[in-house]
Amino acid sequence: MSRLYDIMIAGHLCIDIIPRFPDTGLRNISDIMRPGKLVNVGDAKISTGGPVSNTGLNMKTLGSKVCFCACAGDDTLGKLTVDILKASGNAEGIGVMSGQSSSYTIVVAPPNIDRIFLHNPGTNNYFGSENLNPKLIQQCRHFHFGYPPLMGRMFADEGRELEKIFKTAKDSGATTSCDMTLPDPSSPSGKAPWRKILQRILPYIDIHLPSIEETFYMLWPEEFLARKAKHNNAELINYITPQEYSKTADEILAMGAKMTALKSGHRGFYVKTGSKEGFAKMGEAKPKDFDNWSNRELWAPAFVVDNFGSATGSGDSSIAGFLSAFLRGLSIEDALKYATCVGLQNVRVLDAVSGIKTWDETTRMIKENMPMIDAHIESGGWKYAKDYALWAGPSDLISKQAR
Repeated sequence: MSRLYDIMIAGHLCIDIIPRFPDTGLRNISDIMRPGKLVNVGDAKISTGGPVSNTGLNMKTLGSKVCFCACAGDDTLGKLTVDILKASGNAEGIGVMSGQSSSYTIVVAPPNIDRIFLHNPGTNNYFGSENLNPKLIQQCRHFHFGYPPLMGRMFADEGRELEKIFKTAKDSGATTSCDMTLPDPSSPSGKAPWRKILQRILPYIDIHLPSIEETFYMLWPEEFLARKAKHNNAELINYITPQEYSKTADEILAMGAKMTALKSGHRGFYVKTGSKEGFAKMGEAKPKDFDNWSNRELWAPAFVVDNFGSATGSGDSSIAGFLSAFLRGLSIEDALKYATCVGLQNVRVLDAVSGIKTWDETTRMIKENMPMIDAHIESGGWKYAKDYALWAGPSDLISKQAR
């Protein structure tokens, strides 16, 4: 069956306001942001944000046929959101909720300091299954949903509304994927029963695409918070071992997903996949080569970043690269390269969309054999596959062939 669109991208949409911070040499946020202090910044970048914008627009740039499904309010910020999308020809599928305030994020991202997000969910809190158009999903090969932790109805009632959304997408015959974000532990989202929510929704999700920190928190919140305290609230990416990546991925696959990526920032893009039997049930855009995609465990190191701008939207962009390659029928090894390359393009600029190149330009970048960051994966049977410039897990077919 021929479908009009490659993908529908639904879920969270906002306005991002990103002031440019000069590099003063300070490396602690507390030295920059202090009560009573005036902080001089440069021009602000204002753009649409969230996965509907970031992943959606970037997939269009990469050549996919994309439709959108999200909501804005009827206030000034909502008008700005819709106007920006209209100016790029991408406002179709964006509904307007009367009387509701729109979502916005102020991104505090000084050079060489991890980002802080000041976020108002706005209309995203009211998005539900009634905002989907099942007939339109039936015209899409794939359905991607982003950021349930920032959307009130998605984590309420143990995720029953989110389950309804993914069931609608699966009933349409589309393959499905989901992206997450890290909940604030002190917020209602942070207190939601995320393990139960995952158990409810993952049987309807073919490709789960969160970060390692997001998934670690959702599965083991007490251990996550204990480790954060142990490491002075630093990012845990450097402190989670390859064995723990495998354990985390196995939990996600056991709950019903056919494959999972665990995005890892400067450590790259990890993926583990399930069996051929599961792949046969994926839907319209399932891989043609089950042997290549099933029972795999691979880790693509990130590329070295020159001219760093901001990491805002880097996860969304890497997903855009991965899904674009997946929907084009490429191998899993190539899909990982597109994920890390589009992520690199993202962090070279301040916002989440202006740095993304076309498919042909991205392909040329990948062929340049750019330097990669050491992901520190020398552990427990992992092998570096030089021909692919990837790490292969102990049970991956590349590792088996090397024995």
